[in-house]
Amino acid sequence: MGTIREGAGAGIGAGVWRAPGRVNLIGEHTDYNDGLVLPIALPHAARATVRARQDGVLRLYSEQSQGPAVELDVRALTPGGVDGWVRYPAAVVWTLREAGYPVGGADVRIDSDVPTGAGLSSSAAIECAVAAAFNDLHGLGLDSPEMARLAQHAENTFVGVPCGIMDQMASLCAQPGAALFLDTRDLSIRHVPFDIESAGLRLLVIDTRVKHNLADGEYARLRAACQHACAVLGLETLRDVNPQDLLGVLARLPRALVPMVRHVVSENVRVEQAVALLEGGDLRGLGPVLTAGHVSLRDDYDVSCAETDLAVNAAVEAGALGARMTGGGFGGSVIALVDSNIALTVAGTVKKAFHQARRRTPRIFAAVASAGARRIS
Repeated sequence: MGTIREGAGAGIGAGVWRAPGRVNLIGEHTDYNDGLVLPIALPHAARATVRARQDGVLRLYSEQSQGPAVELDVRALTPGGVDGWVRYPAAVVWTLREAGYPVGGADVRIDSDVPTGAGLSSSAAIECAVAAAFNDLHGLGLDSPEMARLAQHAENTFVGVPCGIMDQMASLCAQPGAALFLDTRDLSIRHVPFDIESAGLRLLVIDTRVKHNLADGEYARLRAACQHACAVLGLETLRDVNPQDLLGVLARLPRALVPMVRHVVSENVRVEQAVALLEGGDLRGLGPVLTAGHVSLRDDYDVSCAETDLAVNAAVEAGALGARMTGGGFGGSVIALVDSNIALTVAGTVKKAFHQARRRTPRIFAAVASAGARRIS
């Protein structure tokens, strides 16, 4: 454990904290390349009811789990030593202690309505709710970006998923009615208006109900390939590639790395296009940017699948302004930007397409840009 940090203030004994899942509008697989992203927080959230303990025991219970509460000794926590959903809250406690913060045991009850395995950051929601709780319980004085860095480190090191920082930043820093324009290189943020309902639009989230697990090696493989490309090019990150020089850069790469680099560089450009459209009030113009992003994820980054392609194609054919998969890929969810007056039609068409393809009926709901993590009682 690191040196105990000074300056921790008086905390509180107990409370309830919530942290939301997220939908990424555009900017996929760019965050671990120091790139640009544009997520919104969902109204769906993980709620952590937490009470401090003095005996060093971390007692974890989930309303969504079938099993009993799990008790862990915070002093014995170690990466790889915990399995299942309890890895996520345990990872945060371990990370805080490793960073030198004087945190101890607690009773933690998790209740979440963020769909799991849907690419909506259900794990980050748990991490951020617990991070916010321990920050207040122990008076640590951490701001939201600091908590996001610690939560990301928890998932990278303790859980073993080499994710970027977008999910944690969105869960902790988002504001209602706005998208979070985040530069993952320096963690600078700008809140971009995203009041689509006033524009007569809806953002549908189509959960294909195809489960994925980013810890299964695919995410690590993708990140390693990006690092390999940087080594070949002599760059720190793919963010250093100037889009105007892309063709020349691609000519220097092994053929297998060309499409991946093309996706990352072009996706950063699409994020900037999306921000310009939203700030200019052209919300309808976002549709083609979404679809172009999906084509890049499908053809260049190769992280789509039959169900996400089916959802995108069905939504667009039914009149959606644009659609794309969101999240890490290999299943998960699709977002579709639609006119409000055809939202039900689009949703029905997508469900019909899944029925005809003999796939599970997708879960579809409208996303509303919501608030980030906070204490609620």
